[in-house]
Amino acid sequence: MTDTIDFGSDFFFGSATSSFQIEGRSDAIPQGESIWDTFCAEPGRIADGSNGLVACDHVHRWAEDVQLMSDLNLDKYRFSVAWPKVIPTGTGAASAPGLDFYDRLVDELLGKGIEPMLTLYHWDLPQALDDVGGWLNRDTAYAFADYAQVVLDRLGDRVSTWTTFNEPYVSAGLGYVTGEHAPGHRNLREGLTAAHHILLAHGLGMERIRATVPDSDAGIVLNFTPVEPASDAPADVAVAAARQGWENEWYAGPIFHGAYPEATVEALGWDQSEVQDGDLALISAPVDVLGVNFYTRSVVSSVGQQIPFGTPRTEMGWEIHAPSLKRLLLWLHETYTPAKIVITENGCAMPDTERVDGVVDDQDRIDYLRNHLTMVHEAREAGAPIAGYMVWSLMDNFEWALGYEKRFGIVEIEADTLRRIPKASARWFAELAKTGVLPG
Repeated sequence: MTDTIDFGSDFFFGSATSSFQIEGRSDAIPQGESIWDTFCAEPGRIADGSNGLVACDHVHRWAEDVQLMSDLNLDKYRFSVAWPKVIPTGTGAASAPGLDFYDRLVDELLGKGIEPMLTLYHWDLPQALDDVGGWLNRDTAYAFADYAQVVLDRLGDRVSTWTTFNEPYVSAGLGYVTGEHAPGHRNLREGLTAAHHILLAHGLGMERIRATVPDSDAGIVLNFTPVEPASDAPADVAVAAARQGWENEWYAGPIFHGAYPEATVEALGWDQSEVQDGDLALISAPVDVLGVNFYTRSVVSSVGQQIPFGTPRTEMGWEIHAPSLKRLLLWLHETYTPAKIVITENGCAMPDTERVDGVVDDQDRIDYLRNHLTMVHEAREAGAPIAGYMVWSLMDNFEWALGYEKRFGIVEIEADTLRRIPKASARWFAELAKTGVLPG
């Protein structure tokens, strides 16, 4: 048994969700279609053939869910706004019922003493915008800025932390290069174009946030998967460097250094014709907070990705390697010097088959969280400016192309009734959030 770890009173604990994964639809809100609605309707796209039309029914159960957050002693809650709920066709008139939903949610959070952290885009692009090119169309970046303005005008007086995008690497890479996510394209050049236009939208969104709520914290959420070569062989080292540039430096570079990583640009053969005068200055405007999403590392060789034999894995097949989180946080601190880092997502899909008195007894998830939080504390002690930690996810939900087969939540969602049942990990996390002390 190790000593307990006290995070101190200046460190917060919270949880996170995203709109498409939990909300579902309401007849009272005239919501537009998103690219994920379209993707779900295409046979074979979603592993279990499911969709997000109901999801966790948060759109109706939001008050119950906020009470649950309060019961779990959360300091902050990170959620995303669904663009199609607010502006159904992506541009033009806003939906009053859609804005009212988020208005009520924010008020309920504040009433329970929970600070909202709002993400403007978590992958659910209005289908009407995809019909005219989506993120391949530069105009989508300007449509995003106008959408951001609508949300800012409504919620800016009560939301103190704003992030523009969640994981642009996934939107561009999995959406336009590998085809695993909506809109399902498979074209590297399109992925590079989409990536730049998303970063442009981030810059335009930051402009609107600064102009409308200048006293708020504003930034972006990036996912990082640290890459290591399987050996010192030159071929393995070269593959790892290429993966590192695309997966971990492609977005952080322009945001913090005002430039794409040169070696990766050259390796990908990108002529940067999408980059217009002033774009990189806009993209690299200072951010107050960098949201960091971390789940695993990649060990790669010239013949593909490797997972060391005998290494524990999650239900996603991802290696569990907590030390990589500490290394990542210190690398970010040393390479990009962000003013503030928040762990905006960290968690794991586990089997959730063990039960005690009808409750999921997920000791494996507790071990994962404890080990990763220990690394967060060590990185913080070493100087990384880490302000808080948000577990992914508050509840089991729609896990994108995997449907409902993978469960990341600390709260179980009963399949038939949608009843919320806190797992053992939820009770454990609630005590941590209450005391700020990680038991040994």
